[in-house]
Amino acid sequence: MDGLNQPIMVLSENSFRQTGKDAQKANITAATNLAESIRSTLGPRGMDKMLVDSVGDITITNDGVTILNGMEIQHPAAKIMVEIAKTQEQEVGDGTTTAVVLAGNLLKNAEDLLDQGIHRTTIIEGYRLAVKKATDLLDEVAVKVGLNDEESLKKIALTAMTGKGTEGAKDTLSELAMKAVKYVTHEKNGKTVIKTDDIQIEKKQGSSITKTELIKGVVVDKEVVNSAMPRNINSAKIALINSALEVKSTETDAKISITDPGKMQEFSEQETSILKNLADKIKESGANVVFCQKGIDDTVQYYLAKNGILAARRVKEGDIEKLAKATGAKIISNVQEISSEDLGEAGVVDEKKIGEDKMIFVRECKEPKAVSILIRGGTEHVVEEAKRSMDDAILGIATTLDVGSYVYGGGAVEIELARNLRNYAEGIGGKEQLAINSFAESLEIVPRTLAESTGKDAVELLVSGKSKHESGETNYGIDVYNGKIADMEKQGVVEPTKIKLQAISSASEVTEMILRIDDVITSGKSSGQGEQQMPPGMGGGM
Repeated sequence: MDGLNQPIMVLSENSFRQTGKDAQKANITAATNLAESIRSTLGPRGMDKMLVDSVGDITITNDGVTILNGMEIQHPAAKIMVEIAKTQEQEVGDGTTTAVVLAGNLLKNAEDLLDQGIHRTTIIEGYRLAVKKATDLLDEVAVKVGLNDEESLKKIALTAMTGKGTEGAKDTLSELAMKAVKYVTHEKNGKTVIKTDDIQIEKKQGSSITKTELIKGVVVDKEVVNSAMPRNINSAKIALINSALEVKSTETDAKISITDPGKMQEFSEQETSILKNLADKIKESGANVVFCQKGIDDTVQYYLAKNGILAARRVKEGDIEKLAKATGAKIISNVQEISSEDLGEAGVVDEKKIGEDKMIFVRECKEPKAVSILIRGGTEHVVEEAKRSMDDAILGIATTLDVGSYVYGGGAVEIELARNLRNYAEGIGGKEQLAINSFAESLEIVPRTLAESTGKDAVELLVSGKSKHESGETNYGIDVYNGKIADMEKQGVVEPTKIKLQAISSASEVTEMILRIDDVITSGKSSGQGEQQMPPGMGGGM
C-alpha cells in the first residue's frame, strides 16, 4: 500500500515549470520590459540605440526591428514580441516600434485588470471588440490617395524618414523614393500593382548623402570583363545571357588522346572556332553590350572586344532579371538562337569608379519596370542608416498605395481612435467596457511618448491634444520639434493607414496569445556538476 503514496514524476528533474499567475506575470513583465526598452526611440526626437555585437561591430539606429534583432533576447515571451516587429517590417516596412510599444501597453493594462479580478477571457473579448471598432474607425478617418498624388506620396516618404539620421537630405531622398515607386507601379485589371523588389538599392561609401541618385535603369556591381573593351556605349543594344560563353565540358569523365602533333593544332583551332562563333553570333544580333550570368572565356572576350562590345560576367541572377525588366531584353539560354528581337535598349551603358569599386550603370531606359537607387554617404554608418531610411520610405509609399489611403501622424490618429473607443465602450457596458477603455488608453502611449520626447510637460500636451479632438479638430497631434499641439495636415505629417492597421492587429493578437498562457514548461539541462539550470530568461531579467 505504501507504493500508492509515491509521487509520480511527469516531468524530468531538470525541467522548470511556472503555472497560473506566476507564469502570467512573468510573461507580461518580460514583454512590457522589452517594449519599454525601445519606447524611447519612437518619433523623430526619439533616442538612438548603440548595438555592439560579439565581435565589436557597432550599429547606431532607432529603427525598432534593427534594435530587436541585435538584442540577445532570452525570455520566450519577449521573443514573441520580436516576432511582432518582424511581421510589421515584412508587411509594411515601418511602425515596428509602434507595434511593440502598443503590445507592451496592452499587456500592462491587461495586468491591471487582472489584478482587479477581471477574467482574462473578458479582457480578450473586450480587446477584440476594440480592434474591430478601431479598424472601422481607421477606414472612416483615412484620407484617400492615388498614384498621381505626388505631393501626398512625398509627405509619406518624408514622415517615414524623419528621425532616421538622414535629416539633411530627406527632401532629396523622399523625392527619389516617390519617383522610384512610380516607375515600378502599373495598373492590372483595374488594380494598382507595386513590386518594391524591382527597386534595387545599392550603397557605396564615399561622397555625400546628397549625391544619392536614382538611375532610370540598373546598377550592376561588376566591372567590364576585359581591358580592351569600351567603357561607354551610347544607344546600347543589350543581350542578357544565362549560359556560359565557354566550350562546354562533357557531362561525364572523358579522355581525349592525340598522338599526332598536327591533330593537336587542329583540335585547338576547332575550339577557338567554336568560341569565335559565339562572339560572332552576338555581333550579328546587333548587340553592343552583353551581361552574362556565368563565365566568359578569354577567347570570347577577345573577339567581343575586337567588335567593340562591352561585356560583364558572373552577373547575379537577380540583376539579370532586373535588367530584363528595365531594358525590355529577353534572357537567352542558347546563344546560337540569339536575334535582334531578344535585345533590350538603354540610352547609355557606362562603367564608373564609385568609391573603391567599379560599377556598370545601365541608364536612360525608355519605360523601365525596374530602377536603381545608389546610396552615398561619408561613412559606413551613414550609408547603412540612409539605406534603412530609403527602405522605409519606399515601403511607406507602396503600402499607402496598396490600401489607397493615409492617416495623420504625430499621434493624431491614436488620440482620435482612443476618443471614439471610449464613446463606443459606454454603449457596450459590462466588464468588456473596462477592457475597451484599457485598449483606448494603450493607444495613447504613442502621443504620450512623442510628447515626452519634446522635453515639455507631456501630460499637458496630451490633454491639449484631446481637447482639440473633442472640439472637432481631429487632425491635431504632437509637434515634436516645437513642443506644442499642431495641425498635422498643415505640418505634412502623414502615415500609411496600413501601418496602423497592422500594428493594432499584430499587437492585439500577441497580447491575446500571451494572456492565454497559464503554464510555462521549460526543458532544462544539467550542467557538468549535475546542477539544475534555470531556463533562459526565467530568472527575472530579460
